[in-house]
Amino acid sequence: MPTYDYICKKCEKMVEYFQSMSDAPKKECPACKEDSLRRVISGGTGLIFKGSGYYLTDYKNKKNKSPEKKDTGTKKKEKTSKKKIES
Repeated sequence: MPTYDYICKKCEKMVEYFQSMSDAPKKECPACKEDSLRRVISGGTGLIFKGSGYYLTDYKNKKNKSPEKKDTGTKKKEKTSKKKIES
């Protein structure tokens, strides 16, 4: 549920209400008790997705997908195991 900012046209007091998107806008000012509140458009906050259906990597910078491996010219020798066959 979002938080809405309201300003009173009469006393110019600002108030915030935490209400559902389907609720009707508030009209009565809590300070002067007049029906002069109007909803103010504010910046708000960004969306936050929580739950198992969203991934942490969804909002990562696409430019830095994975660091490229550079060839340094040196190679490690891999040990191979040879089994002796007994007869």
